[in-house]
Formats: sequence, C-alpha cells, structure tokens
Amino acid sequence: MSLAVLKSRALAGMQAPEVTVEVHLANGLPSFTIVGLPETEVKESKDRVRAALQNARFEFPAKRITVNLAPADLPKESGRFDLPIALGILAASGQIPGDHLDKYEFAGELSLSGELRPIRGALAMTFAMHRVGDASGGQRAFILPRINADEAALVKDATIFPADSLLHVCAHFAAVDLDARLVRHQPSIEIHPPQYPDFSDVKGQLHAKRALEVAAAGGHSVLMIGPPGTGKTMLAARFSGILPPMTDEEALESAAVLSLTSGFSAARWKARPYRSPHHTASGVALVGGGSIPRPGEISLAHRGVLFLDELPEFDRKVLEVLREPLESGHITISRAARQADFPARFQLIAAMNPCPCGYLGHASGKCRCTPEIVARYQDRISGPLLDRIDMQIQVGALAQDELMRQSDGESSSAIAARVAQASSVQLRRQNKANNLLSTKDMDHHCKPDAPGEQLLRSAMTRLNWSARAYHRVLKVARTIADLDGAAIIGQPHIAEAIQYRRALKER
Repeated sequence: MSLAVLKSRALAGMQAPEVTVEVHLANGLPSFTIVGLPETEVKESKDRVRAALQNARFEFPAKRITVNLAPADLPKESGRFDLPIALGILAASGQIPGDHLDKYEFAGELSLSGELRPIRGALAMTFAMHRVGDASGGQRAFILPRINADEAALVKDATIFPADSLLHVCAHFAAVDLDARLVRHQPSIEIHPPQYPDFSDVKGQLHAKRALEVAAAGGHSVLMIGPPGTGKTMLAARFSGILPPMTDEEALESAAVLSLTSGFSAARWKARPYRSPHHTASGVALVGGGSIPRPGEISLAHRGVLFLDELPEFDRKVLEVLREPLESGHITISRAARQADFPARFQLIAAMNPCPCGYLGHASGKCRCTPEIVARYQDRISGPLLDRIDMQIQVGALAQDELMRQSDGESSSAIAARVAQASSVQLRRQNKANNLLSTKDMDHHCKPDAPGEQLLRSAMTRLNWSARAYHRVLKVARTIADLDGAAIIGQPHIAEAIQYRRALKER
C-alpha cells in the first residue's frame, strides 16, 4: 500500500474543520513534500517526523514522499499534524496496518525522540469532531497527547484515547500485545466549587455593592467612578463570585475559547473567567487578530468578566472596538486571506477616576483640576461607548469611622443566592438574561405601571436620553423588580434604575 489516508482537524477561529491527511510514496529520488497551504510550523514537521521515526526504530522510506493536507485552500498551522503525517508514512510503507485508521482522528506534535507533546485547541477540535461525526453518522475516536486528554474529555460521550508517544500509538494498531493498546480515557478531573475573593473583605460601599448585585442578576455592564483607594478594583475582583453558576454549555464554550490559546486549566472548570488587561493593551490584544486570527481579551472573557481599570487611560481607538461586541456578543476578525468568528458574551466592569488627579469632589479638597482639564479627561470616553454601559455609579471615599470598623460586610455567598434566584426567574420567564432582551421582548416583559412609566418619561425628557439609554434603564429596572420578587415594574424600581444611570460631570 503506497497511499494512506487519515483524518485530523485544523483551527479557524472557533471552528475546527476536518483535514484529510493523504500520504503517498512513489519511486524516484528521495524527497519529502508537504502541500495544502501549510504554514511554517507545518513545513518544519518534515524534520520532526523524520527524526521521530528513526529514533523510534522505524525505517524512514527512501522514496518520494508527498503529503497532501486537504482541503487545499484552508491554511494549516501548528505542529498538530505531526502525528497523522508520521502514521501515514508508516501505513503507506506497510510498517503498520492501515485497516482501522478511518475510525480515528489524530492530532499531536512529535518531539525528536517520538514523544507526544501537547497541542493547542484540543477541546475545540473534540467538540467539532463530536458534533459533526463522519459521513455515515457515527463518531470517530480521537487519539491525542495524554496531557490534553482531560481537556478533550469534557465533551460528553466523546471517545478519547490518550497516548504518550508515537510507539504507543503504533502498538495500538499493530495489536501484537493487547496490553499495549490504547485505553479509552476516563475523565480524572476533580470538580471543586470555584473559589473567588469574598465581598465581605470590602468595608462599606453599600451603594456600589447593591449596584453590582443588580448587574450580576441581569448581566448588565457597569462603570464605577470614584477617587483612588475607594475599593473599585476590590469590588471588580469579587464580582465573578456573585454571578450565577455556569451551566455545562457555558463552561464548555468558555473552555473551548481558552483552549485556543493553551490557557485552559481543568482545575478552573466552571469558574467564571476574569480578565483585566493593562491600559496599554492594543486594539488587537483586546478583540483579537493577527495573521492567524487568535482570540483577544473580550473572547477570553466569554461568559465571564472583563475588567478595564483606569478606563480613560486606554487609547480612545482601542475603546471604540468594544462598541459592536457589547451589542452583538461576538467578534468577527477579517484579514485579507482569512476570517474568523469568536464569541464575546462578556460582562464589562470598568473603573475610572473623575479627573486626572482623581480627587474631584473629594472631601479633602485636593483637586486643582480646572473644568477644561476635567472635560478633556472625561472626553476620552466617547458618548456612543458610554451610552452602551448600562450602569454608571459613584464610588465615594469612606468616612474614617467606617474605614476603621472591624466588622465584615455581607458575604458573596449571600449575595450570590439572591442573584441566582433572580436569574432563574428570568430564565423561566424569557429563557435569557434581562440584558439580552430584544425590543419586542421588552414590550412584553418590561412594561412598568402607570407611576413608573410617568417617572421614566420625565427622566428621559429631563436627561435627554437616547433610545438605547431608555431601553437599558428599563432592563435594569426589570432586574431590580426580579430581585424584589415583583412581577410588575413599579415606580421604586424605575427610580433606583435611574440612579444607576448617573452620568459623568456635565461637559
């Protein structure tokens, strides 16, 4: 047999399209050619595969070897094709039987000694393989490095065979020794409840804690404005701990994105992602990109929290790239040769000082910023972006006696229980969080009573809100009513929601 055909997977954003690895041996001057739009890492696999075969005591054929990675117009990158290429050469040269290769998919980078090294995107590849299956409607098994087995096994009912080396895989197909065959992987992940910092560590700031509770219950974005040292960063770091527990589907989505950057850890299964990029981050770092598109911070925060501290210190052009993902929940990276889609359903928590020195309105009277300087500082955040942030709250400095008080505040577990209850009400009523309600949904679920509607109309006229701001306030009011266990949005709910729409200093 001079031709062997195996299956593997490429990565294109969150997609993992099937790749057919065809290996052909022909007479002629010895050569080794890989075709099918391979990137540099794939081209270099020729040397890794040759050394791995020789060090594993196999014969490297002195023939004209042609490897085709189909489809030809799909770019192939990384070392994940080393294993299927090596097995294809062995099967085509008759050194291992190729009868059952079509029942498996393969991925793994080879060391020069033949050991298997971990790959990137194992979970995304397994998820795609399990979802699509083969042409006959069945499911192939997946052979991959052992270190990736726990990650891939998170896909329920997927058949995973972990291997340590090329020899280990070959022994499975040679079937000379049944004890040498690969064993189906049984997940060994010990699931522990996620551990987060506790809200009881934060003294005072009852208004900010209440606002974050509302935000967590309805999935709303928040901007915290206040002087340095008031606890904005502490509050944001503890926000993940009061979010509703992740469902299996949400956890799988989040883990699949993290696996694309080798950032997934099985120990963090069902823990909400928390990303806090520095304000020097570029637009590409935030939304993703590169010649081979990779996910950015907003996608790595999928189903979790994206915290932007010192918001005005970010480059304005960088902040503007957040506008579309905040609305749509996904990002499309387009390049000349390829396009990739990544999910970006994150919860934005941002913090900023009210002025460059940070002490505008502080009781100490330290601020010496002129109105022009303050306006210039606050103008670094555009109106369209500010309009998309649901809640804007003031986080004031604590009084001395409150700061010196020793008693702890309310724990995260107590707040999380109320958040989970309100979230379950939303799922039963509309099967989505309040921040995802469409205009049609709002007409059905967010109609306030007469006094509440009158107050909302008055506030919209006085504060000159846009239609988007009006709808966002109404969604926040719906969440407040859910926390109170009220079926109808009342005037108190509207009033509280308006207080959470506090704008920056008038410009």
